[in-house]
Amino acid sequence: MTKHFETDNIYFTVEEVAERYRVSTATIWRWKRSGDFPRAVKVGLGCTRWRLNDIIEQDSKLQTCFMTHASSLSCSK
Repeated sequence: MTKHFETDNIYFTVEEVAERYRVSTATIWRWKRSGDFPRAVKVGLGCTRWRLNDIIEQDSKLQTCFMTHASSLSCSK
């Protein structure tokens, strides 16, 4: 049986987002400041989170970008 989860109310910490993308938390904050990453949600004083739906949308943009530009990528040895 397949379980379906409602993703509207799932939030990630900066550490969880960084782990997902395999980058540092500083990189996530930099991406946020530059506007290259989904907007964070303030859920309390000093408590910032990202919505799972926004992260999924970001992932789809990255995959589209990669697929669009994959033919121009080359590996040099």
